[in-house]
Amino acid sequence: MKKLSLRTRVLTGAVAAAALGAGTFGAMSANASTPAAAPAAAVTADTANRHLQQTTHLTVAAATKAAQATLDAAEKENQRVSVAVVDRNGNTVVTLRGDGAGPQSYESAVKKAYTAVSWNAPTSELAKRLEQAPNLKDIPGTLFLAGGAPVQVKGAPVAGIGVAGAPSGDLDEKFAKAGVATLAK
Repeated sequence: MKKLSLRTRVLTGAVAAAALGAGTFGAMSANASTPAAAPAAAVTADTANRHLQQTTHLTVAAATKAAQATLDAAEKENQRVSVAVVDRNGNTVVTLRGDGAGPQSYESAVKKAYTAVSWNAPTSELAKRLEQAPNLKDIPGTLFLAGGAPVQVKGAPVAGIGVAGAPSGDLDEKFAKAGVATLAK
């Protein structure tokens, strides 16, 4: 195969770039000059439709309020903790790392919150289930230690609050429940 000179390679690259740019510009110009087509038919959704489901989600403001109340409860007892609030799907909404909280507490708080909302139960209760089902601990993202509490609306989980960093899981869970109680007010 014949080796191309530097000049030939540069010219070939320039021509290719110009062609690509012209094609992109032409496509954009064509789209800009064509008015958007009106939707063929508006789709309406009836909430009574059996194919739709409504869910309740915690707002960022409510999650922040709960996290701050949790952190305040811990600070009243001179505990240095991290707090995490996750939504129904286990996605982190808010995290607060208290002054002096250990570096491991942040991730542990998130995992406890995730675990609590996933099973709609305090993580202290879930830790007891490990005796009968030790494989539960192998589920990614979970942590079966006391310190997580679910937030419920009509018995269904809508969020989870996790706390980590206190000397015992019982204290972590006590603070998490203080955050849950704040949302009930």
